[in-house]
Amino acid sequence: MTVYTPHDYQTAATRHILTHPQAAIFLDMGLGKTVITLTALTHLIATKQTQRALIIAPLRVANTTWPSEIAKWDHTQHLTYTLATGSPTQRLQALTADSQLVIINRENIPWLIDHYAQTGRHWPFDTVIIDELSSFKNHASKRVRALLRARPYITRIIGLTGTPSPNGMMDLFAQYRILDQGQRLGKHISHYRAKYFTAHRYGNMTFTRYELKPDAEQQIYEAISDMTISMRAADHLDLPALTTTSQAVYLTDKQTRLYNELKKNLIATIEGETIDAANAAVLAGKLTQLASGALYLDNPSRPSREYLEIHSAKLAALEDLIEAANGHPVLVAYWFKHDLDRISHRFHARCISTAKDIEEWNAGRIPLGLIHPASAGHGLNLQAGGHILIWFSLPWSLELYQQTNARLYRQGQTQPVTITHLVAAGTIDEQILAALKRKDLTQCALIDAVKTHL
Repeated sequence: MTVYTPHDYQTAATRHILTHPQAAIFLDMGLGKTVITLTALTHLIATKQTQRALIIAPLRVANTTWPSEIAKWDHTQHLTYTLATGSPTQRLQALTADSQLVIINRENIPWLIDHYAQTGRHWPFDTVIIDELSSFKNHASKRVRALLRARPYITRIIGLTGTPSPNGMMDLFAQYRILDQGQRLGKHISHYRAKYFTAHRYGNMTFTRYELKPDAEQQIYEAISDMTISMRAADHLDLPALTTTSQAVYLTDKQTRLYNELKKNLIATIEGETIDAANAAVLAGKLTQLASGALYLDNPSRPSREYLEIHSAKLAALEDLIEAANGHPVLVAYWFKHDLDRISHRFHARCISTAKDIEEWNAGRIPLGLIHPASAGHGLNLQAGGHILIWFSLPWSLELYQQTNARLYRQGQTQPVTITHLVAAGTIDEQILAALKRKDLTQCALIDAVKTHL
């Protein structure tokens, strides 16, 4: 048990939740959004403002982070909870148990809403917490549409995220549609687009790009500011230095010609294998693979040949960086399975995925750890095990990128953190990194616009 002595910013965030039935909390990773919310819930339950609360979170976070935080703190360990993350039978047992909190993974939200609709039972959750609110940014997704059906029966709702607009201001619509039922940004995506964006259509109107109208960004900030607070870790935590850098790797002339051939013609041939990219989206994926060092084969000449290795430039660069780490543990983020295969074949490495892996990493017993952003982006505390992160291949997703970086650069880290990107020169790697930087600028502007001053 740990005695909770909140920082001023934590007290301010808890107060915001208590005084706003509809609250958007944008907190940088590591600021303690879970304990902040649990502190508010403790008060709401004690004062009977909340009878029963539903906590929606990514699966790993639902199963581990929330239960461990409840048990950790002196003022929250009396809270009772059940997990609705298992089989249908286990979920039903969790719903019928006498608990103050039900914790469910976001994938099960459609099931939950359908359960109460089909059985005709009363919706029992007057308070709902959405952890990683930005995963509800797609207005057409099943989880968003399902939650909107239950929204009229929810008295108090809290959205938590560190990445509110990972792909731009369009991401905000569905999140606030859930939180305030359309009061601030409207009830229909078409109205939101028409009010704040100009549409640019391409390719015989099959592709549309939306650009913010003049002053629209500020208008959106003003519309959401009353219910929203944001805080940056750098403003409230004494974190060690962070160094972000890139290391260029170079393809041979032959490999560059192959890359350009595929880029120009959507098709290339190497070692008797035909590499075919049917459209622009597939092409982007193929080019990213090639930049990383290998290509998946759609129709391999033999069954055992799942992918074709094109180059080992990034593996060589990774070897140099591991050697330069001088014995310090190194965490490598990868995107493709063939990245994992090739790294594992060349080095003695271990994937960080299970609770045992996390424990071993944080104990310093894994010299080279491998992590996939999509499966380990949220809820992992890896800062005790190392301070060096290398991006072998990059995702297009700013949210996954930032969340993965925050596994090391977060509260509790005691050493300067170094994040290095391996970038194949003259390839799509450069565009991905540039796109992440542009998205980050958009999100930073949003966070600064609703920033809370203590």
